[in-house]
Amino acid sequence: MSPRTPLRRAVFLGAATVSATAVVVALTGGVAARAASARLSATFAQTSVWTTGHGTVRPGASASFGFTVAVTTTPTTPPSASDVVNVSTAAELQAALANAAPGQAIKLASGTYRGSFVTTKAGTATNPISLSGPADAVLINDGPSGDAPDCPAPTPGWDPGYGLWLSGAPYWTLSGFTVRESKKGIVVDASPHTTIDGVTVNHVDEEAIHFRRSSADSVVKNSTITYTGLVQPGYGEGVYLGSANSNWGCHGNSGGVDRGDRIQVLDNHIGPFVAAEAVDVKEGTTGGLIRGNTFDGRGITGQNSADSWIDVKGIGYTIEGNTGTFTSPGTFANGYENHNPSTSPSFDNGCGNVWRDNKSDLGGVGAYAIKISSVSKCSANPNVVYASNTATNARSGLTNIPVTP
Repeated sequence: MSPRTPLRRAVFLGAATVSATAVVVALTGGVAARAASARLSATFAQTSVWTTGHGTVRPGASASFGFTVAVTTTPTTPPSASDVVNVSTAAELQAALANAAPGQAIKLASGTYRGSFVTTKAGTATNPISLSGPADAVLINDGPSGDAPDCPAPTPGWDPGYGLWLSGAPYWTLSGFTVRESKKGIVVDASPHTTIDGVTVNHVDEEAIHFRRSSADSVVKNSTITYTGLVQPGYGEGVYLGSANSNWGCHGNSGGVDRGDRIQVLDNHIGPFVAAEAVDVKEGTTGGLIRGNTFDGRGITGQNSADSWIDVKGIGYTIEGNTGTFTSPGTFANGYENHNPSTSPSFDNGCGNVWRDNKSDLGGVGAYAIKISSVSKCSANPNVVYASNTATNARSGLTNIPVTP
């Protein structure tokens, strides 16, 4: 009998979904060839990477085993970098943010993290990146410092003073930790699909959380915001959606507009001592939801026209199920307001918004729970105030427009 070429032993290195057909042409012996073919077909169906005496055979490659093997492989998606990255120092956090990859979970230990914290790394819809920590994991930025560019963008040598900055970094989830003692709290730039859940932001110079540069389809929920606008009271918003049209030159990255559309503000506690609006909804943004929040208006300053819990200049927002109160100190005109600024390109700014099931206690100071600035400007897309809204201690009543049952 003629000697056969021996089969090399294959070592399993990794699993994948593989479809394989093996055709064996043996030097002699048809039955043995068919048996070998069946064994290889079954084995290739379970594995995708092999090491043989002829080297490593990877998906889609081929090797000589002493007979011919025709293989078609379909490997699974390579595993993402889903490892947990534990950090306990500012330097470790900066490195983790700089090197973040889809699927990673960055976990903060308790403690104070002092420095500039920014990431430009994107997650994906299927593998978002997360940064989480307990409430006593505190991020502080003593900036700003360095020469600022004309428009805010991560720039070597420049620290904007933001407590945490996502720039061009979609699909992140931020949860649990605290940001304080920074120029701004959390800034989300060109980073749609960001989730902020259960964070605390307080004692910041300007606004607490800003979704900017078309960071659409994002959400902030279950979070607590107090003591904003310590240096710039008129810019001390709790949550800021979009940008004023005067800033679209820098932040209008969607056809010249900052389209922070469909952002949700849910179940947060905002105030006291939020120096400007609890939520400022800017022109050119559409379709957001502001629901289930508690607004404590103590300490609102009235500077830069900041004299209400919410100012809506966006289009098609639903504002429902919120509870707002006001007591001294502060300057308080109305609970909710809308305005209709003109922009280029043009939008129905301040129109098509709906208020329902909101409870407002104006402390005997505010005029209307819901003040609509213009009916005529929104005649084609009117604002709607439902009778399910309630007002107490309002000098002028629930609203200045007819109520919808």
